[in-house]
Amino acid sequence: MIKKVKDFLGFDIKEEKYKLSHDDTFGMISDEKKPDKWVFSTCGYCGVGCGLYIGVKDGKAVYTKGNPKHFVNKGTLCPKGLSEHQMINSPHRIQTPLIRRNGELEKATWDEVFTKVSSEFKRIQKEHGNKAVSVIGTGQFLTEEFYTLGKFVQLGLRTNNYDGNTTLCMASAVMGYKQSLGSDGATSSYEDFEKADTIFLVGANIADNHPILTLHINKNPKKKVIVIDPRASKTSQMADIYVPIKPRTDLALYNGLAYIILEQGWENEGYIKAKTNGYKELRKHLQDYPPQEVANITGIDVKTLYELAREFVSNDKVITGWTMGVNQSFMGTDTVSAIINLHLLTGHIGREGTGPFSITGQCNAMGTRETGFTSSLPGYRNFGDEAALKEYAKIVNVPEEIIPRERGYKYAEIIDAIDRGEIKALWITATNPLVSFVNQDKLRKTLAKLDLLVVQDAFLGDTAQIADVIFAAATWGEKEGTYTNSERRCNKANKAVEPLGDTKGDFDIILEFSKYFEGVNEMLFNGWSEPRDAFEEWRKVSKGQLCDYSGITYELLEEHGGIQWPCNEQFPLGSKRLYTEDIPFRTADKKANLLCLEWHPMAEPVSPAFPVILNTGRTVEQWHTRTKTRSIDILDNLAPEAWVDISPNDAKKLKVKSGDRMSLSSPRGRVDDVVVRVTGSVRPGTVFVPFHFNEQLVNTLTNESFCPKSGEPNFKQTAIQLHSEAVPDGLTLQEQEVSGAIAHHKVVYEGVSVKIAEREAVAQS
Repeated sequence: MIKKVKDFLGFDIKEEKYKLSHDDTFGMISDEKKPDKWVFSTCGYCGVGCGLYIGVKDGKAVYTKGNPKHFVNKGTLCPKGLSEHQMINSPHRIQTPLIRRNGELEKATWDEVFTKVSSEFKRIQKEHGNKAVSVIGTGQFLTEEFYTLGKFVQLGLRTNNYDGNTTLCMASAVMGYKQSLGSDGATSSYEDFEKADTIFLVGANIADNHPILTLHINKNPKKKVIVIDPRASKTSQMADIYVPIKPRTDLALYNGLAYIILEQGWENEGYIKAKTNGYKELRKHLQDYPPQEVANITGIDVKTLYELAREFVSNDKVITGWTMGVNQSFMGTDTVSAIINLHLLTGHIGREGTGPFSITGQCNAMGTRETGFTSSLPGYRNFGDEAALKEYAKIVNVPEEIIPRERGYKYAEIIDAIDRGEIKALWITATNPLVSFVNQDKLRKTLAKLDLLVVQDAFLGDTAQIADVIFAAATWGEKEGTYTNSERRCNKANKAVEPLGDTKGDFDIILEFSKYFEGVNEMLFNGWSEPRDAFEEWRKVSKGQLCDYSGITYELLEEHGGIQWPCNEQFPLGSKRLYTEDIPFRTADKKANLLCLEWHPMAEPVSPAFPVILNTGRTVEQWHTRTKTRSIDILDNLAPEAWVDISPNDAKKLKVKSGDRMSLSSPRGRVDDVVVRVTGSVRPGTVFVPFHFNEQLVNTLTNESFCPKSGEPNFKQTAIQLHSEAVPDGLTLQEQEVSGAIAHHKVVYEGVSVKIAEREAVAQS
């Protein structure tokens, strides 16, 4: 009784529970969770690639701490990284293989699930052909796992109908780099944010989605930050200039800026002549994008267009970063190339503080792009290149005839092929399309047509719950390998604890599964037993390619905390940027391509029935479809459900206020009970909803519009209707008030010319 009273009055502060003592690695730390050891590793969430340590006590992960010596994050971590250890012991973990019997998922042995799936794959391929089996991968695997999976799927199962969920986020950047520069591969480094004079951020809310990158920007005392985005996101609040562009008009904007640069004679003639092709054709094409026309399209007044063009050329070091706001578009690939055009015209590439820089979404999207057999053969070797095919076959000692000559179906094409009855079995690894893919109603009806759905995952997410068979996977912290981040930095991720229950690492799952197909394991993985075996082969496969890992070893990664490719004899500790004097473009004549790129109006325009544009995206507290983060209290408490950002103007018409509930509908479905957040961050006629939440499943609404070159969905612009209790029929069609928009831009950019004049006066003095 006395103890209870003391607790109530606060006399007993539980000294033993909260006692701190010295830790050799991190100083003062809680005794209750003081680790027995710290394990060097890398974050497994986004593509920033933060170095960290996992604290282990009594065989369990109890802490995550940022690595103070790692270049990327210097000891800092975002909320997800700080709580990452909690994900390992999530109550949603799958602890044993599962098979569906009598409509229910039941525990099974590994031999049972491997026998079941291999038998069905063999039957289906015998009856319908090899390509009737398909695989959708992830951006969450380790590089060793990507390489092993791609090799097994393409050369073992002999199906090229294989793609990854990275097609939902990075495919447009991949194809844009390829068509402009000859190869995939981000051109720049985080260091370039620290060195640049001017930083353009286009469709990139890094403050929410890549918060550690803001630290690199803020290290730069001289920088000017220009944010171009339809939404006034957190990132716009750190901008010197914020440009509220109309949705999906960025391609027209970059064509317009290129027009002005050529019109004013601000281009770098020497660089264009020495390093590019297509200049004359581009100059002619840009005549369709004069400033007034671009102003009409983008909502940015002519004066501001000239100021933005001047900002791009008035300094020697200019970098452009972009993410999903550019990539997730039916014009995504060409928008990426339009950005690259501007860098080529001005020579802002291949030097310190410069470059067109795509910021990767997932922890190892770069790894799958390099090794994964999806959009290319390993090492950025192009499908259809016979010399490259022969080279790869010789390195790994496999028959040339089993290597695919062409890419198979992309992600959305796989779904369509299932709908047609062409694909009968689907193996999904570490991704959750029942939240992340477009047009959810159609997707669910389509997946029901499969003879067999196999899900390989560590978490019982939405897609795993409808699977016929589940391969129970280990997760981050339970396995070893490498991730490659947005700046091409290969980082080591180490095993800190044993896999939970009867789970296996993804590398081990693929290796063991391959033994159920006669001769496959012996041909593809002879002598392999650990991830290092895959990495050593990858080093040989990548040697001489742009993504050269031949100089990277596990030991060097442990010593240096990450190394950027290309890393070889020429660059023994890696290279910070691409397309320098030592690294030419990867085209036949070593010159980059200036491309003629056409802007088109939105694929799904607004109408009287659906007068509002839906924009979807992410929030810092949650990760993708929440399979990893939904059980972490600190994250779930900060963002427990979806919300809709709506302008004060539209909120007034719908008679709603912050905290109310409303519904959203599109031609494909309806989402109810979404909490309202009235904010000036979105303009009238537009709303923003995060896509993470399966209870307010916003991808029920999104349209099936895809970039024809990359296959990436147009997540960002969907025509919808808004409904409230007071106004159930929704908003009426809102006409664009051109004069009001111009006046708004004039206010936003008031003083830009003065700032430029002041800077030029300082420079002259």
